[in-house]
Amino acid sequence: MNIGHTTADTVIAAARRRAEEAGVKAAFAVVDTGGNLVAFSRMDGAPLITIDTAVGKAHTAVSVGLDTIHLTAAIQPGAPLFGTGLTLAGTRSFVPYGGGVLIRSGDAVIGALGVSGAPASEDDHAIGAAAIDTAVVAA
Repeated sequence: MNIGHTTADTVIAAARRRAEEAGVKAAFAVVDTGGNLVAFSRMDGAPLITIDTAVGKAHTAVSVGLDTIHLTAAIQPGAPLFGTGLTLAGTRSFVPYGGGVLIRSGDAVIGALGVSGAPASEDDHAIGAAAIDTAVVAA
């Protein structure tokens, strides 16, 4: 089961509202379970780097099967993923920072949302998680 375009648009609209409430200029990407881009939006004034980073965070979340905020500890000095950092290589990037949030319909993962633009990746995660909690998610 994969996220549909209408649902992806609903998730992005909810994320935009959350970012606006937080005073954050961000980019938002929704991917399906295969990591394929379904919907994308970048707010006016969001830095250009947020484009690839949002897509990468969404792709990373769906690829590893968890919200990317849970990778933060693994990228710290001495941890197993230290040095991976932000590896941008296009739409299939591994971005192990908060802001990639799984989207579920019931218990099934149907895609992921990537948020990039807040001063801290924990804030990107909070925006994404709140958006998914308020959006009506259906396959």
